[in-house]
Amino acid sequence: MDLVKSYPKEEKYSIVDNMKRAARSTTQNIAEGFGRFHYRENLQFCRISRGSLYELIDDLITSLDEGFINQIDYEKGREKISTALALLNGYISYLNRYITDNA
Repeated sequence: MDLVKSYPKEEKYSIVDNMKRAARSTTQNIAEGFGRFHYRENLQFCRISRGSLYELIDDLITSLDEGFINQIDYEKGREKISTALALLNGYISYLNRYITDNA
C-alpha cells in the first residue's frame, strides 16, 4: 500500500481506490470461500479472487502508462502478483482434483 501513497491526489478515489479494493478482495474472497465449507463454492470464490489479481495487474499497467509508477515498481508489483497467482492457481488445482476424485 505504500506504493499508492505517491499517486497524485486526483487519483485517490479512482485508480488508488480500485487497487486497494482489488488487493483486499483477493484475500477476502479466499477467506469467504474457505468459510463456506463446500469445495465447489470454495473453488468459485478462488476464481473470483484470481480475477481480482488480474484486475490489479491491469491497474499496474495503467499506473505505469500514466507515469504514476516507474518500471522498477511495476516489476516489483508484477512479481508479487505472479507469486500470489502461482499459489492461488496451485490451490485451485488442488480443489479441482479433490472435487474430481470425490465426485
